[in-house]
Amino acid sequence: MAAPLVRRNIVIFFISMSLVLTLALGVYASNRLLTHWLVVRGLEQAFIPYEKSIQDMLVSLQQGRQPELPKVSQLRLSKAQEPTSLLPTSTLNTVGDMLQLKMGRSEVLDAAVVLPNSAASTKHLDTDFSKIEWYKANTLISADTLASARTALNSSKLLTAVPDMTLFGKFGPNAVLAYRPENIGPDVPGLLILVTQSELLASLTPLIWSISAAIGGLCLASIVFAGFLLWMRFYDQVRTNRDIQYLAHHDTLTGLPNRAVFNARLTEALRLSQAKASNIGVMLIDVDKFKEINDTYGHGTGDVFLQIVGERLKSVFNNHLVARLSGDEFAVMLTSISDPARMTRLAADMNAAIEAPCTIDGKDIKISLSIGIARATDGSWRASRLLHCADLALYRAKHSGRSTFAWYTAELDAEAQKRKEVEEGLTKALKFDQFKLLYQPQYSLRDGELKGYEALIRWDHPAKGTIRPDIFIPIAEDTGLIEEIGTWVLNHACLEAALWEDKSRRIAVNVSAAQFIAGETQHRVATALRNSGLDPHRLEIEVTESLLISNTDAVIETLRQIRDMGVSIAMDDFGTGYSSLSYLSLFPFDKIKIDKAFVQNLGKDASTDAIVTSIVGLGRSLDVIITAEGVETEEQAVLLSAAGCDLVQGYMFGKPDEVTRHEAEYPIFPLNEEGGLWFPQNMARRTNSPKIRLAPKLAQSSKPMEDAETDANAELKSAG
Repeated sequence: MAAPLVRRNIVIFFISMSLVLTLALGVYASNRLLTHWLVVRGLEQAFIPYEKSIQDMLVSLQQGRQPELPKVSQLRLSKAQEPTSLLPTSTLNTVGDMLQLKMGRSEVLDAAVVLPNSAASTKHLDTDFSKIEWYKANTLISADTLASARTALNSSKLLTAVPDMTLFGKFGPNAVLAYRPENIGPDVPGLLILVTQSELLASLTPLIWSISAAIGGLCLASIVFAGFLLWMRFYDQVRTNRDIQYLAHHDTLTGLPNRAVFNARLTEALRLSQAKASNIGVMLIDVDKFKEINDTYGHGTGDVFLQIVGERLKSVFNNHLVARLSGDEFAVMLTSISDPARMTRLAADMNAAIEAPCTIDGKDIKISLSIGIARATDGSWRASRLLHCADLALYRAKHSGRSTFAWYTAELDAEAQKRKEVEEGLTKALKFDQFKLLYQPQYSLRDGELKGYEALIRWDHPAKGTIRPDIFIPIAEDTGLIEEIGTWVLNHACLEAALWEDKSRRIAVNVSAAQFIAGETQHRVATALRNSGLDPHRLEIEVTESLLISNTDAVIETLRQIRDMGVSIAMDDFGTGYSSLSYLSLFPFDKIKIDKAFVQNLGKDASTDAIVTSIVGLGRSLDVIITAEGVETEEQAVLLSAAGCDLVQGYMFGKPDEVTRHEAEYPIFPLNEEGGLWFPQNMARRTNSPKIRLAPKLAQSSKPMEDAETDANAELKSAG
């Protein structure tokens, strides 16, 4: 691209120089032509007063009479030494005497009468110019000037002045006047008069220079203006090229180098490190939950946020190359620091730097960064490999709680390979219908009645067996397959629930923030209800607080439309967010689910007991159903019953399974004579007791079931 640009600039330069040269030649030519015109007009105007006398003289010569000489000033005239025609010498002397005159600023030096050629056409004149003295002496007049005068006599023009001027515009000292009488016979001779033009040129010099200066000034102004336009064009080109070069190598938002520059610099640094046997480190830095910032505060605020992040990075890594690779991903190349301890220290300093408040338009926005670190330790490393390793470490950091950093280890390659296999398998699982739904029952603590189920997804892999959702759901979220999987869960849960014998059982489907699309999710729910024929009042949609953080207004409007269909809305994992109560004021949920993190500590921590009691009391005041998740022990069930919790679910009451098996094994929790809640028969068998009664009061704590697996609610219960 540079070579054509150089050639174009060279062409523009030569065109500009050609234009300047042409204008200079034009000024010179106009000066010479103007001088020529002024000399001609001056000579012709000086001859006009003597025209009548000259004509009479020529007529007398033609008739053979001696012409009458006019009274003229005393001026010596150089006469021809030899006759120029067949006329007698006395007659030529008479003509010479007659031409003893001074024509303004030009003096008459000599004259020659040109007779008509009797053998030629009457329209032409001829003579032997070699007999004219001032033709033979070029010091008086040039041959080209006499030739022009002869041509003028043969023309129909009455009077023609022919200055002595070369092709290059240089004027001689003399000029010739060619006179041909008008309206008389063709045999009347013509007259050539040799006059001086130097005095006339001298008198015209000030005028000519003034006019030439004006013309030159205009031309100079034109040149300056044209040069200014060319300079502006050239400057614009230079500035445009400079901007193009800058945009090609820098990020327009943050001003940091872009991916292309970073890759090129990294490749060069690896080559030098191989020669010097040194090490290079790379950090990949990702902004956590940047999409939520864009959705919540707008893209303008998001852009300012990225600029602030860029400034924080430059302040910490001021001696290293910092680049922006993509929307919310940055990279740092460490060449002067290759020690792992110092690189770890820099990562810790970066996490400390983001603790400073970030305020945009009066809004405090928390900065959270995940950092992946990789280090090239020998000459076999390539830029692509080093960045890939740093990316693996970044993935580990993001899934380790975010706002932290992680180092690359060889084990991450194996994990990446597993993720790739899972990602490829998910597409096949959707295509060949390898997913299935299990259901975990929800019981009422008041009467022991089975109220409904929560749908939980499983993947029946043809080779690896059942795969837990906590393995494939995060990968589905990263790859974007979560939306399709979530739609599959919603449709199949509604279809299966519509076929249950007991039409009073409710079905709960969890919708994660990753699959929730404001303005579209309600249409998916409506489609699932219409295709399955399920009563909308039997469907319950569970959402988490993280969903409400992003684009709150649009999310709440979508939830309202879903609720208007008759579908219940539940807030899942209540109490784990930082603004649960504020969301309860924004949207009237039908159910609140206490997160299992609180249930697990019931009876062990007084503050947890108080929190659970407060949540239950809040539900009572808001007329909202309270459900406890992850109930695994008798003590937890007793405390929840005493607190007034409405529904419970967990491994103590049933693990995820098929609905038909739940209906057969767990039909109801019967009440004893005192109003206490009895365990099912299989629970009695597990505890080696014929019957274990849950009294309203706190009973002796029992240990969790030995064969209990991890709570299904921790496995990302549905498509989320």
